[in-house]
Amino acid sequence: MDEHRDRFGGVEPICRTLTEHDCKIAPSTYYAYKKRLASPSTRSVRDAVLKELISQVHTANYRVYGARKIWRELNRQGHTVARCTVERLMRELRIQGAVRGKRVITTLPGGQVDRAPDRLDRDFVAQAPNRCWVADFTHIKTWSGVVYAAFVVDTFSRRIVGWSAATVKETVFVLDALEMAIWQRDRDQHPIQPGELIHHSDAGSQ
Repeated sequence: MDEHRDRFGGVEPICRTLTEHDCKIAPSTYYAYKKRLASPSTRSVRDAVLKELISQVHTANYRVYGARKIWRELNRQGHTVARCTVERLMRELRIQGAVRGKRVITTLPGGQVDRAPDRLDRDFVAQAPNRCWVADFTHIKTWSGVVYAAFVVDTFSRRIVGWSAATVKETVFVLDALEMAIWQRDRDQHPIQPGELIHHSDAGSQ
């Protein structure tokens, strides 16, 4: 045991524990381990180079470039790197691109006491037209501001049977899409039969 300690010199605690339990450790194994610790890995060396390049691109572009634009710029410069790698290194550097505008929240809880039951139970497969419609709305950022788009989809054919666009997210804007869907089906000579259609949406106030 003393011989093993002498060979290892200033051994790590784990090596000392193993040798005390009569576990044979070749000196070459220990020194190979120490060499790996002393020599940085290929990935860490490359990460250090990429971090420097990322910082340069970020600073040169007024600190507004995000991961996507930095990734494209690095590839234009001839540095082949994956976008996920750029995202990881930017997180480690604690830098990020500028976010244009405020975050847009579409669904606002209505706060109503009684919520309509979920009659679909996540089963969106319809056996015929006008059996199941799903509705939602989203937003599109434009140069002049945010535009909201509501739509109603017939799950049988996945056709958008009604839609509406507005600059405000009010109830009437969502109802316009529903009314258009009813009008559209009447025009196509597929009127809605009472008691057959389920209209499914989230619990937003609109």
